[in-house]
Amino acid sequence: MSTESNKNITIKIDGIDVTVPSGTTILEAAKKIGVHIPTLCNHPDLTAKSTCRICVVEDTGSRRLKTACNQPVDSCKEIITNSKRVKEVRKTILQLILANHPQDCLNCIRNQKCELQELTQKENIMDNPFERIYEPVPIKDDNPSLVRDNSKCIKCGRCVQACEEIQASKAIGFNGRSKDYSIGQAFDKATDESTCVLCGKCITVCPVGALREKDDTEKVWDALANENKFVVFQTAPSVRVGLGDEFGYSAGEIVTGHMVAGIRRLGADKVIDTNFSADLTIMEEGTEFLGRLTNGGTLPMITSCSPGWINFVEKNYPDLIDHLSTCKSPQQMFGAITKTYYAEKLGVDPKDMFVVSVMPCIAKKYESKRPEMDASGYRDIDVVLTTRELARMFKENGLDISELEPEDYDSIIGHGTGAGTIFGTSGGVMEAALRTVYEVVTGEELASVDFEAVRGHDDFKEAEVQVGDIPVKVAITSGLANAKKLLEKIRKGEADYHFIEVMACPGGCVGGGGQPYTIKHDAREDRMEGLYKDDKQHDIRKSHENPEIKEIYEEFLGEPNSHKAHELLHTHYRNRYTKA
Repeated sequence: MSTESNKNITIKIDGIDVTVPSGTTILEAAKKIGVHIPTLCNHPDLTAKSTCRICVVEDTGSRRLKTACNQPVDSCKEIITNSKRVKEVRKTILQLILANHPQDCLNCIRNQKCELQELTQKENIMDNPFERIYEPVPIKDDNPSLVRDNSKCIKCGRCVQACEEIQASKAIGFNGRSKDYSIGQAFDKATDESTCVLCGKCITVCPVGALREKDDTEKVWDALANENKFVVFQTAPSVRVGLGDEFGYSAGEIVTGHMVAGIRRLGADKVIDTNFSADLTIMEEGTEFLGRLTNGGTLPMITSCSPGWINFVEKNYPDLIDHLSTCKSPQQMFGAITKTYYAEKLGVDPKDMFVVSVMPCIAKKYESKRPEMDASGYRDIDVVLTTRELARMFKENGLDISELEPEDYDSIIGHGTGAGTIFGTSGGVMEAALRTVYEVVTGEELASVDFEAVRGHDDFKEAEVQVGDIPVKVAITSGLANAKKLLEKIRKGEADYHFIEVMACPGGCVGGGGQPYTIKHDAREDRMEGLYKDDKQHDIRKSHENPEIKEIYEEFLGEPNSHKAHELLHTHYRNRYTKA
């Protein structure tokens, strides 16, 4: 090893010289020269903990093996990643994990998408000298969204880290000792009694099938088979740039028309774009914001589209509930409108309507079950499927959407704008709102509808937009640990903003807990870019210019924030404070 300067280190890895900044881990340095070191507990979104020790390597300057994921190159002499000793240790670690694992791959939700399975194959483990000590434990599914199967847990700790580091919820941790050592809620609390917000981030980081969404596909199959049910599907904006991952498309590729065709093949009576109700949300939320801004209402006003975020506020900051917009999420607005206005238009009895939402989010399952979500006189939404569940239904029905001719959404409440489509990415709700609020207030047309200041992958973004005579200060964040910082500033009176957008998942819905599995950072970025591309392809890019939005206000709602609009499209929140 040599030091070229105070900042760069040159080290030999498997006989190849590599120069990296001081503090670079062995794992990162190896990647730079195309050397793959296997990992299991390591995840790009999380702090390296070296729990599993799969990434061990030899350092000629040390008698002990070193973990590549968290050891900097600075103190190393020469690294060997593939010696006989290293291979034997890795193989032994994997065999010990497998000895306490069910190995029922064919029945597992993560079959062919499991990091443990993939690593076992790469390391060519064909047998195991260790006696199997696996014992099944009860599955925990005490909520509408999330299932924990600790029989499959390999105790890597990723879920615990994600819950604490990314979402600041601290809902789960390590319990017990020795053979009783496990992961779960403290004192084995029920999920709703814990600080869990059902965001699903734990699912996205779990390398195996220990965590999954609650599978509701059978309920949808039953409805589709029932000739007395009129089945309406809605698909969220970010599903169109996530679903393709399951069918061989490039990350972030827009598959809207193929998806719509596939859903019709399943037997749906109508397929509608949630972009429509995202536009509806902008009309209601934008009007609510202007009312607060001009009439002395509670500011900053904070968006309410993300149910994981709503759960976080109710459970941790109930004193700040008044800052939340009273608007329902686009999902729930859609349900209320479908079983009232749309049912009347079609001449269908709302009791016979079965509304299915396809969402990138497992918290949407919980949201649909909230007792207040029945403004139509029925459950607004009957079933919520994740993007992954829809993909499984397609495959179960023998459908590869890449082979289908693209089709368009149904009309009346089926079409949305470019503003609606960017709801799926962090900053998108804010940008959509600004496009409408600016033109409604000023009466002037925007020179450009692209608000670049609120875009991007940063954890925190802020901007000031001149709306008429008022300089409107806005902020955008995603990931609940980042949101917590904003809430603390609001509590202290230090948040000098008028309007704040918060999404529970990093990057927004594109990185939701119900999206196809991936550990690649750039997958979220590709999906984000896909939504902005989709926005540009729309003829109409402002919510207030959507002709179907104009029609529903003229024929049914009257005007934004009317009494009828409040009855159907707005909601309330409650104190669910839970001590961590």
